[in-house]
Amino acid sequence: MARNKHPEKTVQLILDVAFRLFMEKGYEHTSIQDMIDHLGGLSKGAIYHHFKSKEDILVAVADRMTAESNQMLAAIRDRADLNGREKLKTIFRESINRPVQNDIFTVAPDFHNNPKLLFSLLHDTIEEAAPNYILPIIEQGRSDGSIKTDYPKQLAELILLTANVWMNPMIFDSTEEESSRKFMVFSQMMQGLGLDIVDSEMLERLQELASLYQKNK
Repeated sequence: MARNKHPEKTVQLILDVAFRLFMEKGYEHTSIQDMIDHLGGLSKGAIYHHFKSKEDILVAVADRMTAESNQMLAAIRDRADLNGREKLKTIFRESINRPVQNDIFTVAPDFHNNPKLLFSLLHDTIEEAAPNYILPIIEQGRSDGSIKTDYPKQLAELILLTANVWMNPMIFDSTEEESSRKFMVFSQMMQGLGLDIVDSEMLERLQELASLYQKNK
């Protein structure tokens, strides 16, 4: 058998197909054979050459989904022209306005049929995003006086879990109205903590994403 001269392209092709199928059918209802059927003649052996199992493919898909987000978080975290509170507001605005969000909400993945993807989201939120990106910003805010809290670690986790999970219409199948109400509660909660980091434009964007999800689910 000829040696694969472009293994990176093969891996990316597998992940592209797997992402689409996981989103459309759910992880549990997607088989390796389903992937082969959409890979233009790529063999089962070729898949297992790069991935030990379907779960390994899922991990790689999830890692790729979060890589771009984490790059954005790191860029904002490291900016020298913003205080801590301003960085939190920028992160929230940039996160919901990323073009990839339209793709994800249009595909409308069913997290109820993707428990492993849901766990991956939770794990990345608590183990990666909160401690590596949000916590340093909160610590900066404590130093520059823009954020007041005695519990920076817990605040970082609360903000991300609320925004990424509780407010995510794809997880709780929230309508536009329900999403709007959750946003208002989130806004009130942040203001109660002295963090005026959300505004009406963000509300409109969240409603737009919720509408995309409801239309395409």
